[in-house]
Amino acid sequence: NSVTSIGSYAFANCSSITSIVIPNSVKSIGDNAFTFCENLTSIVIPDSVTSIGASAFEDCSSLTSIEIPNSVTSIGEWAFYRCSSLTNIVIPDSVTSIGCYAFLECSKLTIYCEAESEPGGWNGAWNSSNRPVVWGYKG
Repeated sequence: NSVTSIGSYAFANCSSITSIVIPNSVKSIGDNAFTFCENLTSIVIPDSVTSIGASAFEDCSSLTSIEIPNSVTSIGEWAFYRCSSLTNIVIPDSVTSIGCYAFLECSKLTIYCEAESEPGGWNGAWNSSNRPVVWGYKG
């Protein structure tokens, strides 16, 4: 009876969470799953996860570290909205869909994309705050 998804709002407003390791059985992170977890500083997402829901990490203002595995194909709209402490993120070339405003108000963020150029499935407003993007990143 393994957990296969983290439901919508599952940990929303949990200010006591500072770090989390998601188990390997999880395939999806639901909408608003960790929204307003203002003391969350790091999260480990396993290779089993294929989707990150809308506003999943919205207002996680202390989040400094997150690694998106190669298994992820979609990142929802507003997913990292106002993650103001996030300094860098690597988007693997497995990601074929990113919703609008995914990184809005991430004022310190540099985005490293393994893709050589913006994939057609990414919303035109995915990087609406015009954060620096490094295309063709090989890590």
